[in-house]
Amino acid sequence: MGGPAAVTTSDSRGYADLVDRSKPWWKNARLVKLNLCILLLLITSTTNGYDGSMMNGLQSLPQWNAAFNYPSGGKLGLLSAIQNIGCLAAYPFSPYMSDGLGRRVAVIFGATIMCIATVIQTASHSVGMFIGARFLIGFGLTFAAAAAPVLVTEIAYPSHRAPATSLYNTLWFLGSIIAAWTTFGTFNVPTSWAWRIPSAIQALPSVIQVFLIWFIPESPRWLCSKGREEEALRILAYYHANGDRTDPLVEYEFEEIRAAIQFDKEIAANVGWSSLVKTPGNRRRLRIMIAIAFFSQWSGNNLIAYYMNKIFTAIGITDPNTQLLINGILNIYNFIIAIIAGLLCDKIGRRPLFIASTIGMFVFWVLQTACFAVYSETGNIAAAHTFIAMIFLFYAFFRSLTIFSQMMFIAFTPLIVSYTVEILPFALRAKGFTVFNFSLTLSLIFNQYINPIALNALGWKYYIVYVCWLAFEIGFIWCFLIETKNRTLEETAALFDGKDNADMLAQHAAVNTGVTISDQHSDREKAPSEDIIEEVKS
Repeated sequence: MGGPAAVTTSDSRGYADLVDRSKPWWKNARLVKLNLCILLLLITSTTNGYDGSMMNGLQSLPQWNAAFNYPSGGKLGLLSAIQNIGCLAAYPFSPYMSDGLGRRVAVIFGATIMCIATVIQTASHSVGMFIGARFLIGFGLTFAAAAAPVLVTEIAYPSHRAPATSLYNTLWFLGSIIAAWTTFGTFNVPTSWAWRIPSAIQALPSVIQVFLIWFIPESPRWLCSKGREEEALRILAYYHANGDRTDPLVEYEFEEIRAAIQFDKEIAANVGWSSLVKTPGNRRRLRIMIAIAFFSQWSGNNLIAYYMNKIFTAIGITDPNTQLLINGILNIYNFIIAIIAGLLCDKIGRRPLFIASTIGMFVFWVLQTACFAVYSETGNIAAAHTFIAMIFLFYAFFRSLTIFSQMMFIAFTPLIVSYTVEILPFALRAKGFTVFNFSLTLSLIFNQYINPIALNALGWKYYIVYVCWLAFEIGFIWCFLIETKNRTLEETAALFDGKDNADMLAQHAAVNTGVTISDQHSDREKAPSEDIIEEVKS
């Protein structure tokens, strides 16, 4: 067990004085092009968001229920969970494709599988066929979702990295919104196309990626790891400095990447799965990753996300149109405030956002529990309506950031992916992110099976379980989460690995790379890695 998380200084020692601030990024054609490429990667998350919201909406469609013999209990749990079981099946393979063949190859492989799977899902004529298609969707999603956010982190302009990666999970809601309003719009279709149309639209993000992925640059870090340093330098220069290879920022980034990879090869040569638990720094990373993965699914959010119609029925809202309408409005609301949170994560910091988020979720979940209990025991309609309001306020904390009474209330949604990716060193990034996704999927599958059964058996009392769990989350986040605001990936790694590894990284930077910062920045005569050492010492 460790003490309270380290609180670090808020200034960016690495690249802050090297970033070009002479004009806004949208006036730089190559940064615009790079951010469009990043946007194409970000929509990977929309497929996952679409799936959860679609399954929620389908449960309110009489046509879907009739087609699959009104599933309930374990059968309904399997229909919801099977996509994530498919994800689990792919986890042993996805990091090897991402590390071995490249981030882009993994994305296109996953997108292709999802395109095929959605065709099968749309054409389903039996429960077995529908379940098999959803399994394949999850299998393909793992390859794309394991590589896309990593590639975003590794190609983004330094000052855009945290907001761009944070937006990855935020775009879950774009898919969720499309699914919610598609199922609302097809409600009055009298045939099976009421649910086949939403099933077919699920392929849209993957189809876009299959056709446009070829325009996205490969990760400079991955290229360097394969000895293709010239390509890596060309990509960094083209997108980050308008083609100028001597730009101080490009020199700094390239030096850090080479030094870190050289360090990984010579000092941490064994980068197998066991490396995740071999050193104190990696064990700290693993503890945090697994915790926030479970927190992201066990905070009560998936009780609402996957079984909203069951909860609405329990509080007296039984009209399918009303259920679908609330689902659609809630997803738009979540999307807007999650985007705001993702864009502000570098201004506020990760640790304050996580702490405020867990406290806010705890408060409003307690209020939800109270409203649910009052309605269940007395039938009070006002309590039911207040319960709906508490759902929106709960998601304001879980999903993102909003301003209320001059306080910042924030989010798990934009941060869980960006924080996980940035605390992992290059050699372990794909494997570590796979462990994170594996943990997240396990927690999600458990929820999808247990929630409908427990809700039927315990009613409002099941909410008390989440009240206790949220209290535990607050304590864990307060004690163990480390601030990583405004740091390069290599500087963040040093915060976990300590002075000794930072010393070795600095030595490799000086001996093996021979790259120096431009004379116009002579006030930064030390190698970037030496700044890391001073940061750790402080």
